[in-house]
Amino acid sequence: MLYGFGVATRVLICDDHALLRAGLKALLADEAGVEVVGEAENGRVAVERAVALRPDVALVDITMPELDGLAATRQIQKGAPDVKVLVLTMHDDPAYLFQALEAGASGYVYKRSAESDLIEAIHAVVRGDAFLAPKAAQQVVADYLRRRDAGDLPPPAERLTPREEDVLRLLARGYTNPEIGEELVISLKTVETHRAHILGKLGLRKRAELVQYAQTHGLLTG
Repeated sequence: MLYGFGVATRVLICDDHALLRAGLKALLADEAGVEVVGEAENGRVAVERAVALRPDVALVDITMPELDGLAATRQIQKGAPDVKVLVLTMHDDPAYLFQALEAGASGYVYKRSAESDLIEAIHAVVRGDAFLAPKAAQQVVADYLRRRDAGDLPPPAERLTPREEDVLRLLARGYTNPEIGEELVISLKTVETHRAHILGKLGLRKRAELVQYAQTHGLLTG
């Protein structure tokens, strides 16, 4: 898939295992419209190359030498905020998922399912959507239910209208703007207006931040 005027989606692969980088590069080579523009073998180099190359997407492993993937994600978002970070990891501990979202990652994919999920995830984050692997999405909901049952949730936000909450809920679940319009029977322009209002009211910039907000306020279970 090509975005813009025939321009390929540029990807930076950041992982300390050379064989995995080679495998990912081979996988992406089969996808039309995706170009691997660089590799990084540790977190420090990942940040340097993300800032220098400005890829559309940086695939970042969590466990890397010199600088772990979470710290690297924070630094990439600070030095090159236009780069979408897609965490690619073997860790299924929910703590890593939430830390990745807090660090500014736009997506979370497990290495074991990269062959089936990675291409979709790359296209999703380039569109401005978030991508959570199915198990990661389940963990978000499970964490909410645990904190709800423990009485550990903050009060619901009062600043969003009911319709804005509907849009936010669908955004957090990974719906695209056209899909939201179809689901709520509203125009694409109206969806975009609601989305802009949501981001402005909540002071958020990214889809991953919307996911975290919706999860925190219990909007993913509605």
